[in-house]
Amino acid sequence: MPKVSADHLAARRRQILDAAGRCFARDGFHATSVHDIVRESGISAGLVYRYFTGKDDMIVAIVSEWHEQRRAVMEASTVDFDDLADAYLGLLRSIGDPSARDGLRLGVQVWAEAVRSPRIGDLTRAGIDGPRGSLAARVRSAQRNGEAPADLDPDALVRVFIAIYQGLVLQTVLDDGLDREAFVRTVESMLDAVIRRPPPSAGDGDR
Repeated sequence: MPKVSADHLAARRRQILDAAGRCFARDGFHATSVHDIVRESGISAGLVYRYFTGKDDMIVAIVSEWHEQRRAVMEASTVDFDDLADAYLGLLRSIGDPSARDGLRLGVQVWAEAVRSPRIGDLTRAGIDGPRGSLAARVRSAQRNGEAPADLDPDALVRVFIAIYQGLVLQTVLDDGLDREAFVRTVESMLDAVIRRPPPSAGDGDR
């Protein structure tokens, strides 16, 4: 029997995860059965179980991929703080991409599932905590270089902007009339006012 290539195995795994993601986004985790995913993927049940033990394994794989993709977007920016802010704004704008709609719906369900499932909860927190720590370190570096106000708490600042991202995802899913571009412009103004503001001049303290 010929050996199956790694590319073929990866393509099958991708086919199953894409089918699972569509089913979860459309019907929710608990209303979706493995049989539904088998039917959606066009792959036999036996083959699906060769890759994943069940729905939870599929959810874990999907969430892990998301976190890696978002981490890569933010870490692709240079150490320059303005570049980091621009990468964040780009991440917010990507939420409006029509092709991201199913992924956003699935993301909201993952957050709900993280409350119920310790395994999903631990994975979700780890996927946030890793980049959060890295970004907070970059804020501290920017503070030392005079690029960010010294009075900001780096960890709290990063948590605020994570919350803004999560809030925009939720509002996008719930409100078809949301003006996302106005939302992002407002966040950009906040960045300019709070983070990108120039350091006070030497004479400011005498006023």
